[in-house]
Amino acid sequence: MVSAMEPDANPNGTIRIAALADLHFGRHAAEYYQPVFAEVNARADVLVVCGDLTDHGRLDEAQGLVRIVGQALRVPVVAVLGNHDYEAGEEAAVARTFRDAGVHVLDGDSVEVHGVGFAGVKGFCGGFGPRALGPWGEVTIKAFVQETISETLKLETALARLKTPSRIALLHYSPVAATVEGEPPEILPFLGSSRMEEPLLRYDVTAVFHGHAHHGQPEGRTSKGTPVYNVSLPLLQRLTPAQNIRILEVDGHVS
Repeated sequence: MVSAMEPDANPNGTIRIAALADLHFGRHAAEYYQPVFAEVNARADVLVVCGDLTDHGRLDEAQGLVRIVGQALRVPVVAVLGNHDYEAGEEAAVARTFRDAGVHVLDGDSVEVHGVGFAGVKGFCGGFGPRALGPWGEVTIKAFVQETISETLKLETALARLKTPSRIALLHYSPVAATVEGEPPEILPFLGSSRMEEPLLRYDVTAVFHGHAHHGQPEGRTSKGTPVYNVSLPLLQRLTPAQNIRILEVDGHVS
């Protein structure tokens, strides 16, 4: 169970958000995650996980990660699922397992933690800018694009519910092209969609976190200038080997 005991905020009144993605629990030994969570406890007031909590989306993987989270973490956790969490077709049970353990799993909804608002969806793919896939031609193509549109509408609904001064958006797929640059060009359309950027432009969003692009770039911005952070754990470990998480300080409070 995630502990209800939460550390005090920083003396200056900010909340420290630790962000990461792509844990892929089941791929690594349990010991791999201990230093990651120890760093979260030492440096943050809340942890956000941007998808791919499990490696194959199996219920036993989710249960294994929950045991480690319950033992090792002392801060609240907010998460969205990723494509790997859907692989086994057990995504509902996986999400329920995390929620039962106290993790705020968002799927088109929002939550307030320490006075900070979090809105989250998995997102989907389709490409970026003028070359993004459009809903034209075969029924299969139209359904593919509609999945991205549906995820976009869910994100917009979640953001609309937030009334907090600081609003954080969580996705698994990227809403901008800048943070997936460096990946093989053939797979760029499958790493995100600029459609997901649309609600981020309509609402006052403090920052956006996503994962999925293990070989992308750590930072980008929306066309409005909102910072977008790729917090894929393999990327973070490669760029900053001494650190496993991204820390962002925002306005908030401990109630």
